[in-house]
Amino acid sequence: MSDTSPSDTPETPGATDFDAMTRDIAEVPAVEVIVTVAVNLMSAAAVKLGLTEEGDKHKDLDEARKLVHALAGLLDASTTEISSFHAAPLRDGLKSLQLAFREASIVPDEPGQGPGEKYTGPVYG
Repeated sequence: MSDTSPSDTPETPGATDFDAMTRDIAEVPAVEVIVTVAVNLMSAAAVKLGLTEEGDKHKDLDEARKLVHALAGLLDASTTEISSFHAAPLRDGLKSLQLAFREASIVPDEPGQGPGEKYTGPVYG
């Protein structure tokens, strides 16, 4: 009997090759990782705000608030690490999501209290 399970070998279809994944991520610049995470947060927030084709099917403002807040925190923390070439469109996207959140809320937050506004300052429509 072998000490390794069939799923531990790279030859097995569907098996995860963690060594290859580690090598791949090691070659990716930090800026690309930050931007990719930010875009993923933006996409998830847009879905939770009901901004996709399916609209209200996945709308969940509580989840959207968390995602927008996390995006704002990431952008605030990485401002000095990524160039304005990358940061400017991400900040624009963040502001659009914050405005969409404000419009979707039945009871709007006070200016400066919306998701991510701790990091960006008040967002006005």
